[in-house]
Amino acid sequence: MNVQSIDLGGRRLLIESSPALPLVHVTVALTSGALEDPAGKEGLTRLTARAMRRTGGGLTQQQLDTRIDSLGGSLGADVSHSTVSFNGTVIARNLDAFLDLMIDVLARPGFSEEELALLRRETEAELIEARDNDRALARRWFSRKMFAGHPYARSVSGHLTTVPTMTAGDVRALYQRTWTRENVVLSFSGDIDAAHARASAERLLEALGSGPRLADQVTDPTGPRGRSLVFVDKPERTQTQILIGGLGSHPRDPDHIALHVANTVLGGTFTARLMKEVRSKRGWSYGAYSSLPYDRHRQAFSLWTFPKASDAAACIQLELELLAAWCEKGITQRELAGAKRYLTRSHAFAIDTATKRVGLAFDALIYDLPPGYYEGYLDHIGEVSLERANAAIRDRIDPEHLVVAVVGTAAEIEAEVRASIPGLSAHEIVAHDAD
Repeated sequence: MNVQSIDLGGRRLLIESSPALPLVHVTVALTSGALEDPAGKEGLTRLTARAMRRTGGGLTQQQLDTRIDSLGGSLGADVSHSTVSFNGTVIARNLDAFLDLMIDVLARPGFSEEELALLRRETEAELIEARDNDRALARRWFSRKMFAGHPYARSVSGHLTTVPTMTAGDVRALYQRTWTRENVVLSFSGDIDAAHARASAERLLEALGSGPRLADQVTDPTGPRGRSLVFVDKPERTQTQILIGGLGSHPRDPDHIALHVANTVLGGTFTARLMKEVRSKRGWSYGAYSSLPYDRHRQAFSLWTFPKASDAAACIQLELELLAAWCEKGITQRELAGAKRYLTRSHAFAIDTATKRVGLAFDALIYDLPPGYYEGYLDHIGEVSLERANAAIRDRIDPEHLVVAVVGTAAEIEAEVRASIPGLSAHEIVAHDAD
């Protein structure tokens, strides 16, 4: 990776120049995200970011969109638990004018009452509409139960009970506390040299206010104890959404890469164990995957399938058996070699542009990855032995401590699903439209 990292008085700037296309990609992000939402104001960080994008410089959304279009650019905001990022792309010759617009959005948002009222109504409509997304429902309730009592259980989008209570004062207070030059990371990639990128970053930083650096006071989640089922009851479901999982790992764990390789064998490819057994042999679900994501703190390891309702119980039982076998017996030398080969070859697609390479370096800063995580990724994959991979499974994944989240019609399959989970210690049925 050819990414330059420059210290601007405690603020980090990442740069990679590439003249391949006459475009420049700009990212300005906070080192914290929706975890900063006050209790009872879940969704405030997201609402604030969207309001910034739509009221920058005291303009209207239409006026801002017209300016962006006239420059041949795009600008969007993304919010997660751990960061808020504004990502822009523009024709290189219009970069300076585009930066003027970004300064309006980031440093001079208008937060008009009219726009905030519209955003609240839009967010409420989105929350209601999300009830029609069965996969989103499964994820939402899986996270609630997996991270119960931890900030990761809180919704980034908010709730129908929290969004209407958000005032302009709430938005301005959160903005003033978080959007200071001490709390941002910046990157430029594409058709721009280091000197121009540095001058542009300094101009953006100068426009922002100053304030205390946000402290990460969140601890790692502890994960579930025992096996629990949350059944999200939704009428007339012919297909289900199923998530099964427990506490995963963090890239700073010494065995994270080994577990990453082992997870690839279980459910990380189209020829992995889950896909073979669930889809190829039985035809129960079009897809069957396992996931080991990372965040600033330890995230959840999970299995995802979506069989028809009549196959849900059998599918869950099979997944639990496959998980237990993976934990008890590990993977084989042949499977290890195949996983390492796949991860090595596919990594090329993650680093084939300057913007992607800068994005990985950006993630390393935001998510507190160990030094050289991506620079040494291929070497780390190559160093994983069969013994290390199987030890990582045994040490990190406990099939006796799981959350099972199912979206389906309870009257038709809940009892059968419950019976398919050996050693179940707790279960509950929740309505699909529960807030």
